[in-house]
Amino acid sequence: MTVHTVTRRTQSWYGEQIGILILDAAYPCVPGNVGNATTYDYPVRFQEVRGASIDRLLNQRDPALRDVFIEAAVELQNRGVKAITGACGFMAYFQEEVSAAVDIPVFLSSLMQIPFMHAAAGGTVGIITANASRLTPRHFEASNVPGHIPLAIAGMEGQTEFREAILEEKGTLDSAQIEREVTEVARKLVEDNPDVRSILLECSDLPPYAHAVQAATGRPVFDFITMINHVQQSVARRSYRGHM
Repeated sequence: MTVHTVTRRTQSWYGEQIGILILDAAYPCVPGNVGNATTYDYPVRFQEVRGASIDRLLNQRDPALRDVFIEAAVELQNRGVKAITGACGFMAYFQEEVSAAVDIPVFLSSLMQIPFMHAAAGGTVGIITANASRLTPRHFEASNVPGHIPLAIAGMEGQTEFREAILEEKGTLDSAQIEREVTEVARKLVEDNPDVRSILLECSDLPPYAHAVQAATGRPVFDFITMINHVQQSVARRSYRGHM
């Protein structure tokens, strides 16, 4: 007979290993998006960061958001998750503060994969971000990205459907059109920077199109989902089954 013990008195249910901090935004999250629960082969727990709008995080970089990010992360920890991720690469702005406030792993931004990508593939790491003009040195520093890694950055802010559907939250989203937009951005990124050996889709809304980007560029493609799956496997190890 196996005897189980309560882990936290604040935990009323079990089985969710990954907690995901979600922006206070409203647009359709299609399968493959970090904000769609059917993206994962395991249960996840979402926690909205109240007041953390796209404008306040990307454009204003409002330092007052620090407290609500910490509050949301502590809530996830209290509910029993084993690790906390974000649902926007720009959450890197608060990576250090959130990590210091909880005692479980925190990986708020897909940017944290860049050192591994460079070590594995070499060359230049290509980054496709929601808005290239809003990605600052602080985001990279907080994600522990060394300054010597060569980067080539392209933004989606100039793509009409992406900008209107996601950055401006018009209320509808043409997924096929966004796939065409991000594929074209990726193709141009590689044409302009032939030394790009791997591509990171920084934005949490872009993983649904990773397969199309890979088909168009022939490069390994990383995103939020590759990072979340990696951490999930490390905090919920399973025994092996097989034959000898």
